[in-house]
Amino acid sequence: MSAPSVPLPGGTWTLGDLTVTRFGYGAMQLAGPNVMGPPADHDGALAVLREAAELGITHIDTAGAYGPRVTNRLIREALHPYPDALHIVTKVGAVRDEQGGWPPARRPEELRRAVHENLQDLGLDALDVVNLRIGDAQGPQSGSLAEPFEALVELQRQGLIRHLGVSNATAEQVAEARTIAPIVCVQNMYNLAHRQDDELIDELAREGIAYVPFFPLGGFTPLQSSALSAVASRLNATPMSVALAWLLRRSPNILLIPGTSSVAHLRENAAGAGLPLSAEDLAELDGIGR
Repeated sequence: MSAPSVPLPGGTWTLGDLTVTRFGYGAMQLAGPNVMGPPADHDGALAVLREAAELGITHIDTAGAYGPRVTNRLIREALHPYPDALHIVTKVGAVRDEQGGWPPARRPEELRRAVHENLQDLGLDALDVVNLRIGDAQGPQSGSLAEPFEALVELQRQGLIRHLGVSNATAEQVAEARTIAPIVCVQNMYNLAHRQDDELIDELAREGIAYVPFFPLGGFTPLQSSALSAVASRLNATPMSVALAWLLRRSPNILLIPGTSSVAHLRENAAGAGLPLSAEDLAELDGIGR
């Protein structure tokens, strides 16, 4: 992998003993419509992954449920054997049904199967980071995560997982997980308009734990805000660039994983995340979700 001509915005962060770029890439959009089936443009999907590596991105986020099993196989086809610096973070705890839903799959035997499928599809002997996805499609749900998380800890003891994290979790579940085993990241929905994890982000930053917002640009319903549009217009930038740049400025432990199926859009995201924001810009943006 050649060195990128322009450094990625945000620098790096350490997940346990793994150093990753704070600007990463989320592979979900490489699957077919509604994250089901193969991509319409197979070669285009491979090109996006290879461009991410060429840009210097060392953090790729994926899940066996994407496709299902589609994005992991694309990652392997595009990038295996992986550069030493590249780290792949995956999720377990949900599967796909024939209707395109995301039913939970958190029994110990289901988690063991999911980890082995990830290993097989990615072509790895051990997974760098595995996030336990809890809650449901509506968001985090209260309740203990001890049984499924302990199942992943056992797979970690067996050498199949290097580091653990949690996804779609309440602050109480994050705290519970940390009483069971160390975690290196929390992956929850968060963006300019959805600020429910502000306190959690600050707490994790003090503890040296990464926070990885999914749907950083609003997800299936893009962010809509007159204040965001006003700042973007003032800076002659896109609203999405401003939203990504704000996240990098929000806290040093925030890692970005915006997804796209377009090489051009990937480059735009990487450039946009480096947009300079003034104190006035930040104050105006901070008011959107409060």
